[in-house]
Amino acid sequence: MTSNNLSSREPLLPGSTIGILGGGQLGRMLAVAASKLGLNTHIYCPDPESPAFDVAKYHTIAPYDDQNALKEFATSVDLVTYEFENVPTKAANLIKEQVFLAPGVNALKTSQDRLLEKKFLQELDIAISPFEPVNSPQQLLQAIKIIGTPSVLKTTRFGYDGKGQRIIKTAKGAHDAYKEFAGKQLVLEAFVEFDSEISVVIARNASGQIAAFEPSTNIHKNHILHTSTVPASIEKSTAIKAIAIATKIAECLQYQGVMAVEFFVCKADQSANNKQMLLVNEIAPRVHNSGHWTQNVCPTDQFEQHIRAICNWPLGQTERMANVVMRNLIGGEINLIPHGLSPNDHPHIYGKSHSRPGRKMGHVNTITPL
Repeated sequence: MTSNNLSSREPLLPGSTIGILGGGQLGRMLAVAASKLGLNTHIYCPDPESPAFDVAKYHTIAPYDDQNALKEFATSVDLVTYEFENVPTKAANLIKEQVFLAPGVNALKTSQDRLLEKKFLQELDIAISPFEPVNSPQQLLQAIKIIGTPSVLKTTRFGYDGKGQRIIKTAKGAHDAYKEFAGKQLVLEAFVEFDSEISVVIARNASGQIAAFEPSTNIHKNHILHTSTVPASIEKSTAIKAIAIATKIAECLQYQGVMAVEFFVCKADQSANNKQMLLVNEIAPRVHNSGHWTQNVCPTDQFEQHIRAICNWPLGQTERMANVVMRNLIGGEINLIPHGLSPNDHPHIYGKSHSRPGRKMGHVNTITPL
């Protein structure tokens, strides 16, 4: 049985095998990064068409609640990581009893539940939007009296790319939204009038070394990330503060691996020293869509950095060597790639067998000189 005590971790040696829970594009790019460092990967995913299977040495097709399959998987690898934060906690706990899991269960539990995440951030005195828990129609109406409208009703779990949330403008709208989410734990958040959205991708290894990439400005379309642009359109002091907040979160979680912290950038009041104020929106305990820009302009991209961090290797350089815009390819946009590339466009295709509206099929990093 392997200890999950970060401070006791010896660096994982080349030739070892990393288990990855999840077989989507993030798992695929992690497997490619691991192979460049002389490490094998074993992908565990219930989807037989997982694109990560194509680039991994081993794979297991089984549900996340199959205890026997999880144990067999865990005992076949030297450590386990994951590509998505909705790994069932029961599965994560079973894994960690067999082999080292990074990031750990605490980070997973905190980020899986919006309410837990917000309380964690409150305890760290990190600014977030006002919120109220909602467990009944009566509690929703009371929360609206406190938060006001417009506000956003969200499920506390399994929300991403706009799923699991509705904007509340009226009492009738609140009633309809509650009916839609009936039976789920909910939270009402104040609607934030923000100037922009940014994120910081940061890494920490077991030795406590931390390295951050600079923030990107993120633009969403239909609740899905459309572009990430670096340099971000924010003040230098705002970028420094965002990295400091992400660092504080990583240290307090005793984190190991790459994580993303998403922020709203808002106008500060006139008495503030800075013109911009930051509110943390959410934490993602994994490599992140808004960090894909690092693949073509940084000495160490987010995927290699994650492998280095979980293996307790020294972290790589994060300095940016060019300006870059990352653009997601959604659905049928993937078919336009052969016809529309310019010399400074760098495509990354995920190898998914079927495209459909709203599905991320790849991305393009467009680079220009500093």
